[in-house]
Amino acid sequence: ARLCAGHPAVFGLSVANEFAPDLIRWSGRKQLGEFVNQLIYEAKSIAPEVLCTFSNYPTTEYLEADAVDFHSFNVYLHNPNEFRNYLARLENLTDGKPLLLTETGADSIRQGEPHQAEIIRGKLETIRHAGLAGAILFSYTDEWFTGGYPITDWAFGVVDAQRQPKPSAKVVQEIFAQDFVPCPKPSPKVSVIVATRNGGRTLASCLRSLERLEYPDYEVIVVNDGSTDDTEQIAKGFPKVKLINHPRNQGLSVARNTGLKAAEGEIIVYTDDDCRVNEHWLNYLCDGLIHSDCVAVGGPNYQPPEDSAVARAVMASPGGPAAVLLTDQIAEHIPGCNMAFWKWALEEIGGFDPIFMKAGDDVDVCWRIQQKGWKIAWQPAAFVWHARRNTVKAYLRQQYGYGEAESLLACKHPEYFNSLGACIWKGRIYATNTSIPSLGHSRVYHGIFGNALFQTLYSPAPAPGLLALTSLEYHIGITLPLILLSIFSHFFIPLAAVSLGASIATCILAACQQKLERPRWWSRPLVALLWFLQPIYRSYARYKTRLSEPSPPLQNMESLEAAALGSFNAHKQSFAFWIEKAESPKTTLDRTTFLNIFQDDLTQKGYIVRQDMGWDDFDLLIHGGFWTRLGLLTFCEPHKDGNAMLRIRFTTRWSSAFKTIWGLSIFFKLLLIASLHSVCPWIWTILILLPILPLWCRSQKKTLMRCVTSELLQFAGRHGLRLMEHNGSRP
Repeated sequence: ARLCAGHPAVFGLSVANEFAPDLIRWSGRKQLGEFVNQLIYEAKSIAPEVLCTFSNYPTTEYLEADAVDFHSFNVYLHNPNEFRNYLARLENLTDGKPLLLTETGADSIRQGEPHQAEIIRGKLETIRHAGLAGAILFSYTDEWFTGGYPITDWAFGVVDAQRQPKPSAKVVQEIFAQDFVPCPKPSPKVSVIVATRNGGRTLASCLRSLERLEYPDYEVIVVNDGSTDDTEQIAKGFPKVKLINHPRNQGLSVARNTGLKAAEGEIIVYTDDDCRVNEHWLNYLCDGLIHSDCVAVGGPNYQPPEDSAVARAVMASPGGPAAVLLTDQIAEHIPGCNMAFWKWALEEIGGFDPIFMKAGDDVDVCWRIQQKGWKIAWQPAAFVWHARRNTVKAYLRQQYGYGEAESLLACKHPEYFNSLGACIWKGRIYATNTSIPSLGHSRVYHGIFGNALFQTLYSPAPAPGLLALTSLEYHIGITLPLILLSIFSHFFIPLAAVSLGASIATCILAACQQKLERPRWWSRPLVALLWFLQPIYRSYARYKTRLSEPSPPLQNMESLEAAALGSFNAHKQSFAFWIEKAESPKTTLDRTTFLNIFQDDLTQKGYIVRQDMGWDDFDLLIHGGFWTRLGLLTFCEPHKDGNAMLRIRFTTRWSSAFKTIWGLSIFFKLLLIASLHSVCPWIWTILILLPILPLWCRSQKKTLMRCVTSELLQFAGRHGLRLMEHNGSRP
């Protein structure tokens, strides 16, 4: 460090290179990681500005040292797909720090000099497109010594021992002379859209960063969605920006659609007014889209280093904007602050749904894209700096908005949500500083005697049961009743204390397990508080919106005839329809076609319909408000001459919310009777209230059945299905 600090030829220091896996097992993974940290701290005490790392390799991928300024790996995989996939894995493991390949290359003795050149070309091109910080080839010359002895059984150099260039030398010279940042040629025009409302505090820095982009052909569109601050004046200060003003606030989705309509580019890119980008952001984002078979691409959003201590605590709290990854290169969801689409794909799905005014629009678009059979790419190099909320009030307001959006998403995509309204992801949430609390310890697969070539760290499984202790449902269903019962009986005081203490302990555990940058003494207590408050605010907003979910749309029973049909047949649980074979097979209504068309018909009329996910005992599940559901099951009975009998059976059922509330009400009424019967002998009379909720919900079931029956019979009439009497005598 003393010799190299400040030298213009020194990029950084690697304090160690390739620890043997048996040494790590002997010394301990955490202990050796801390030893590397101490080496880095010592180097920085001498040269504070020097960048430090240690060189790792796939066999000891699990070894972590938090003090590194950038990650460096030695990787010698030759298969192009394996090499590309492993780089993608490494980029997702680096927690947002740059990744440098400190050793890569190929042996010309075993591969042959022409193939060595081909391998090196492929590796360097892959590294460019992956967006790594750089690569160091091993080695320049075949003349190499280890322990004072010459190495003669391999030749990794791009020149031989006599310094005569190999074919790989020309390849290296050619590629290293190019710009390391990829730029597609020809470059499709890109439209960068920033939808903003009262974003004057951060908009200027966002637009300044967009001005510095090095992509050759792009435009910036700012959609001012009814701002009441100085947003419009700030945007007008950037002459190259195309400004579109909404006279009043119309919501985030409408603003994004406005930008889409005004865009001239083939690629549509969205970012937020509180984001900053680096000059290569658009290159990597477009490169990830163009060189894949995906119709959309997204990248990470990192916290700016200058964010306040409160914002850093918010970063370590739940509910932030994060991607959901199916693999290291394919995403299920990309955050709206950093996403790009082919314009034709966005237009084909109808753009953003205007119902999402604050949030949830990006989730909805991602799901609709995947329902089309398309894929979403993930490009770790295309990152943005995204400022977090810098006050607790702003953070909780954001989470409240997310809760409202989740409820709207559950209405539109019920198949992606559980009975409590929480989202069910197929992939894994990618968040650099936030992790779900767990009780276990990470483990490393070393192989027999520690000899596995790829030794992988397996993180402990998250403990969703712990998070249940912080949920609004737990507080209302368990803790609050116990606290209320404690007023009447001392017996419940310790139970209430244990229940509340379990929730608080979970939040403290979560706060202790998060990574915090430059923490203050109060940072972790604040994180624990936010872990406690966030589920309450978010779930409250979700339930408030769900409880306002409309009952079955009776207005769709437009005629007296339709109302009569529904009322007359509402008692029937099953129907049979005769389907005549059509002249053209394409126009014959088979069972699957019936289900798809009938679902679309109900959805267009305002019903919330969930499809069978492959594990269910229904084909369609129709929501009847918050309390009831109606399952629809079909069976197609073939007959001669290509005709068929379509049988449909309805099954009314309670929602999970009703079952939970009903069960808890019985439990706590019985608990109250057991506690107070000695001082209030007539307390048992509260059991008279038990039938009220089921009776009311039963009427809701009948309403739902009447509505859906009417819709079914009208649908059958429009599509030439003949209703059979007595459920299915052949005509």
